[in-house]
Amino acid sequence: MKDKISLGFTIVFSFIMGGLCMYYFSSTHLGQVATNQGNNTGYSKYTGSIIIEKDGLADAVDKAKSAAVMVKNFNNTRAIGSGSGFIYKIDDKYAYVMTNHHVVDGGNKLVLVTTTDEEIDGKLLGSDEYLDLAIIRMDKRDYLKTVEIGSTEGMRLGDTVFTIGAPVGYEYRGTVTSGIVSGINRLVEVSLKSNSSGDWVMEVIQIDAAVNPGNSGGPLLNAAGQVIGVISMKLVENSIEGMGFAIPIDYAMSHVEKLEKGEKIERPLLGVSMINVNETYSLFVNRLNIPEDVTEGVVVAEVSNDSAASKSGLKKGDVIIELNGTKVKNAAYLKYLLYKYNPGDSVTITYNRDGKIHKADLKLTKNTDI
Repeated sequence: MKDKISLGFTIVFSFIMGGLCMYYFSSTHLGQVATNQGNNTGYSKYTGSIIIEKDGLADAVDKAKSAAVMVKNFNNTRAIGSGSGFIYKIDDKYAYVMTNHHVVDGGNKLVLVTTTDEEIDGKLLGSDEYLDLAIIRMDKRDYLKTVEIGSTEGMRLGDTVFTIGAPVGYEYRGTVTSGIVSGINRLVEVSLKSNSSGDWVMEVIQIDAAVNPGNSGGPLLNAAGQVIGVISMKLVENSIEGMGFAIPIDYAMSHVEKLEKGEKIERPLLGVSMINVNETYSLFVNRLNIPEDVTEGVVVAEVSNDSAASKSGLKKGDVIIELNGTKVKNAAYLKYLLYKYNPGDSVTITYNRDGKIHKADLKLTKNTDI
């Protein structure tokens, strides 16, 4: 009996002492052990300070919101669409707004709604569908402010960003959404017309901030309240969530002077009509046969007389596979690569003719159809 009592006392005492030791160890030594990575502890504990701004992005939003506007597009008196924009410049008489081409396309009257809800008539100075950029001028007001233009240089995946815009329409003007940079230098195929597909490739910033119809043309801003992009489009397939895109502001600002003057953006002409290698029906109709192992590129369907292509020796049926050493995936990618150059520049085309690889040097001419 005495042994049983002794054993029970020993067990109870062991539990008490064990608990006290664990409490002492965890409260006084855990930090030291956890940070002792050099002694093979297998884990680490951050001992620095984590600072969370209580106002989040509020200061950055306050800095930029007075430059944000809503853009209403009318055909005579009928409203045909709306979007967003931002004031990037103010002179003695006017304020200048940047937005998307597709926001202003198809109308003949523009109205800008400021943050005070004043509606001011706007004048379209210049626009370009390939850039998807447009510049609008409106009369100056004392309360209007410009946004600070930033840069994508040094931008990193995970950087905090936010947008200001008018998603859905007037009722939700001034909406702020935030997120992070999800992708840099994304190449996205876009359609310029509703009945076409893959006309053009844009190099864009991918974000996960909520972007909805009406956000187009609005500013993408960093945590300092500086514009780093122009919201341009959103993938809207049912299976896709949280993927918005913006035109890098550096690229947009490199064209702003010409757009302000209403000048057309000059682009080069190759001088061929093209069919993608995977468009089997079009190839059949045009009686074009390509090698079976060619899966990417564009097939020359016709060569214009006296064009750069004709002078270089390109012929119907040739498959263009590279431009200046960069692979050509399809016609949209060829335009993307080609439009990096100016009329008068020289480029090298690599093409497949009857299974053999050839190269041709040609001098680009001006495309007068754009």
